[in-house]
Amino acid sequence: MIVPCYNAADYMARCVDSLLVGGTAVEIILVDDGSTDGTPALVDDYARRYPTQVRAVHQANAGHGGAINAGLKVATGTYLKVVDSDDWLDEAAFHQVLRTLESLPAPVDLFISNYIYDKVGARHKKVTRYRHGLPQHRVFGWPEVRLPVGQYLLMHALIYRTALLRDLPLQLPTHTFYVDNLFALEPLPQTKRLYYLDVDLYHYFIGRPDQSVHESVMIKRIDQQLAVNRRMIKVIAAAGELEPHLYRYMARYTEIVTGISSILLLRQGTPEARQKKTNLWRYMRMTAPRFYRQARTSVVGVGVNLPGWLVRHTSVDFYRLLQQIYHFN
Repeated sequence: MIVPCYNAADYMARCVDSLLVGGTAVEIILVDDGSTDGTPALVDDYARRYPTQVRAVHQANAGHGGAINAGLKVATGTYLKVVDSDDWLDEAAFHQVLRTLESLPAPVDLFISNYIYDKVGARHKKVTRYRHGLPQHRVFGWPEVRLPVGQYLLMHALIYRTALLRDLPLQLPTHTFYVDNLFALEPLPQTKRLYYLDVDLYHYFIGRPDQSVHESVMIKRIDQQLAVNRRMIKVIAAAGELEPHLYRYMARYTEIVTGISSILLLRQGTPEARQKKTNLWRYMRMTAPRFYRQARTSVVGVGVNLPGWLVRHTSVDFYRLLQQIYHFN
């Protein structure tokens, strides 16, 4: 388990304590990413109190991706999961996951479970489950994946085989938000053996005004979103002849992220932002022409590329629709 920690002293205990219940079967790598509060001392305290479970890593600030890179370098476990420091795991589901992983006759490349949106102020917690799109109780491959449109394997759902990430090698961009989209996309062409366990494991805490996925913050950091988006497009372009079901899934995922980028730029509303949207789609056309032809004629592609006066009138409604599909803030 990699836990990126940046100025997380006020809330990281709930996260780490939820991982400690896994006992010595779980390696917890706490990466202090240049924190300026009490996080470094708290990280060291956990490593001192739980020396057989917790490893402390301190580094100059490198962002979420840099923290994951640092954790991957020192990880020794068969599997790797990223748990953000303000999120946590359900104890009963965690034990089920560990028992299932231990029972598999051979390691799988990708292990999938459900996640819960713990949104601030929400009376009912939405759970993303994959029971209608993935086989259960056995190892399967991408030809058997039937995820419906609008359902994606986000970082919260994923546990990768550590060696697979190292062999890529996975190197996420530093000082960049939204790299979880790359973590959930780039390794997929190498995943052949998958397993899905229908348990609600990951609690995704969402809704603080300062969170990176809050709409106003995303607009402020739009250039980082665009950098990730372009790298996703490049992944699609370089993927070669993928298994058809895998290609369709990766294309849909990249398409929806491009739609979100486009709508955020339209909501920013400046001539510069509109030019950035044009440049993004031009980059797609030049870098991944096959994908561009599909994305441009999709509902998302048509919706964000309507004539200027019309898209300005419909952008808010379309943005809300994408929120419902993607649940990104």
